[in-house]
Amino acid sequence: MRAAPTILHLDMDAFFAAAEQAAKPSLRGKPVVVGGLGPRGVVSTASYEARRFRMHSAMPMGQARRLAPNAAYLVPRFSLYRAVSEQVMELLGRLSPLVEPLSLDEAFVDLEAGGSADDTASALVAGERLRADIRAVTGLSGSVGLAGSKMLAKIGSEQAKPDGLVLIEPGTERALLGPMSVRTLPGVGPATGDHLRRAGMTTVADLAEAGEDELVRLLGRAHGASLYRMALGLDDRAVVSERDAKSVSVEDTFDVDLHDRVRVRTEVDRLADRCVERLRAAGRSGRTVVLKVRRYDFSTLTRSETLRGPTDDPRVVREAAGRLLESVDTTGGVRLLGVGVTGLADFTQEDLFAQAAADESAAAAQASADEEAREPASAERAVGEGAADSSAATWAGSGDGGPAEAPDVPAERRFPAGHDVRHREFGAGWVQGSGLRRVTVRFEEPGSAPGRVRTFWADDPDLELSEPLPLVPAVAGQSSWPASRPKSRSESRSDSEAGRSGGSGSGRARP
Repeated sequence: MRAAPTILHLDMDAFFAAAEQAAKPSLRGKPVVVGGLGPRGVVSTASYEARRFRMHSAMPMGQARRLAPNAAYLVPRFSLYRAVSEQVMELLGRLSPLVEPLSLDEAFVDLEAGGSADDTASALVAGERLRADIRAVTGLSGSVGLAGSKMLAKIGSEQAKPDGLVLIEPGTERALLGPMSVRTLPGVGPATGDHLRRAGMTTVADLAEAGEDELVRLLGRAHGASLYRMALGLDDRAVVSERDAKSVSVEDTFDVDLHDRVRVRTEVDRLADRCVERLRAAGRSGRTVVLKVRRYDFSTLTRSETLRGPTDDPRVVREAAGRLLESVDTTGGVRLLGVGVTGLADFTQEDLFAQAAADESAAAAQASADEEAREPASAERAVGEGAADSSAATWAGSGDGGPAEAPDVPAERRFPAGHDVRHREFGAGWVQGSGLRRVTVRFEEPGSAPGRVRTFWADDPDLELSEPLPLVPAVAGQSSWPASRPKSRSESRSDSEAGRSGGSGSGRARP
């Protein structure tokens, strides 16, 4: 425990929803809900205007729509949230080299390690300066807690919400914590909270009075002893700048239960590829492949297979996940699938069986080529005899312009609600809704006035998805995004089209 409140905890306010409101002027001051929009989607973040309708994170989206049918419901845009998070983390890095990110919108900072603060007055100055810098750079607000420990700094930021700062003076911990609910303490979830309630403990003061022995008897040695120390306001955990990930995983919940075994395997392969993409992006490999299956009755099964060595080969992960799937009964239907890799390492070791299979395939291909080279006449006869069948197969199934593509029917393009688009004539905007092969777009951007709404055919060649725009316009000669973020092709096109955009004509706008 520190004698000065030099541990800072930052929590951005309703981060995803606030970023959407900043990007879309017409949504400012209105209820905004970000999350999965399908029948099984859940709320990821609700703006403070939406929380007045008793919405909260992890609430089923169907329930949220019943509570606030007129709110704006948007699909998450993680490319935007990651870009803004990088800006915030860069500001935290200026305060101290010891920054411990917990998520995109939350982090601890050791102010003392960076020389930013060594007493109450300097900690207050650093906290207020950080909040001002975040608003200037991102246009968003964050709440700050300052205390002598990580636990109390986090409690302080929660009390400061929204858009505030709370400093907890060292020595006042027990008086502050005493009347709070036991659920305030880290590690006390619904089950533990209910267990403590049945034992007559509902506040932190009750835990302190019960004593360590009683809590150990109720919760076990490790959990009971830890909880007793936290009830006394004791927390000596250090701020750690790098937290080593233990696993990488992806999962999807399906709007309709999957019954087709082939479709289930296809989804497992797709998830395995996505998992390996994340693994490689982190520069890691893994030794154990994990498959998660949630069935129609909400029962969840987990299977795992440990490989001979760490790998980041998508084929190896796909094959392992496929073998695990064979041991799971999916007869009644599958509502969720997940693929993960654990036992992470910084190196890879080629899977021997996969390598052997690859060598065998290459050898077979070479043998076939040698055989054809020795018998050119028979090969030519085979091509001539099967020419009609071969060309028919190419026409029907290759996707090179045959009837299978139905060229007179335009392919539907997907425009998720809330995502950015750019129109050649009208410029930047965002998707208000789509369906029946139409897309409704509101043309506005960060810093502008609320814009006009227009509707287009989904196959309009002048309309395309684009990368998010910075929430705060760039200062002359500087980029609003972190330098590590490369410019997308759509942004490059939009720059070249900026001189051509404009005008108020609506000849092609509304079908």
